[in-house]
Amino acid sequence: MDTDSDPVDNPRAAAIEQLDEFGLSTYAARTFVALVSLGTGTAKDVSQVSEVPRTRVYDAIDELQGRGLVDVQQSSPKEFWAISAGTTTRKFEREMDYRTSVLRTALDELEPAQRSEEQRGVWTVDGQTAVTDRVLEFVNGADDEIIYMTVEELLTEDVIDALHAAAERGVTISLGGVSPEVQERIQDEVPGADLFESLWVWSDTPAGRLMMVDGTRTLVSVLVNGKDDAPTDPRAETAIWGAGETNSLVVVLRAIFTWRLQNVEDAKTESE
Repeated sequence: MDTDSDPVDNPRAAAIEQLDEFGLSTYAARTFVALVSLGTGTAKDVSQVSEVPRTRVYDAIDELQGRGLVDVQQSSPKEFWAISAGTTTRKFEREMDYRTSVLRTALDELEPAQRSEEQRGVWTVDGQTAVTDRVLEFVNGADDEIIYMTVEELLTEDVIDALHAAAERGVTISLGGVSPEVQERIQDEVPGADLFESLWVWSDTPAGRLMMVDGTRTLVSVLVNGKDDAPTDPRAETAIWGAGETNSLVVVLRAIFTWRLQNVEDAKTESE
């Protein structure tokens, strides 16, 4: 469950949480947020509004100054000034881009020259974000065909964009399990997609998504109520996936999809 504070309802807590994620100590994050709200301030001012002990404000300022986030006026007492929100976010964006670039280069060097496409057994992935990442990875790597069945809430914009990009590069897309309203949206945004009826009534099951890519990679997910989720939170999602021509999950779902799509094609032929 997402525990981030709302940046509108509780901007102070949300800002501190995100600064913690960017590697600032808790005292430094609280000090910086206090200075942003104050404009400028002394150690006493910061301590009064930030729950940072006055003696620790100076350590926090040293940390922030080292990151280029505050300036110091050599007065008595010393005054501290935080850089603007725009400059702060640009600074962290550059840092994130750099770290991401270094990580990508390092991981590319560590990966085998030829990554095996055949995966024995099935693999589990938990959480809607993680499952979506795996779906996007499969869609972005598709060469020939994508078969994708899903419920409306999981047909997000990033998935639609990835399907659109796949269609643009000539991948055949078959999409099932969505409502007529969503089908109209898909036909607008992914004009080349073939729509087919679901294998079952999705609302009667906890099914989330079924997909097959190029007949060699497949994923199945279900939606469940996470034990820590409040009733208003989105349902948690867990999935299994497999890859390879002879992978057991791939073999089973390839047979199911082949049978279903052939029946759809036969029905179309008979109606013409």
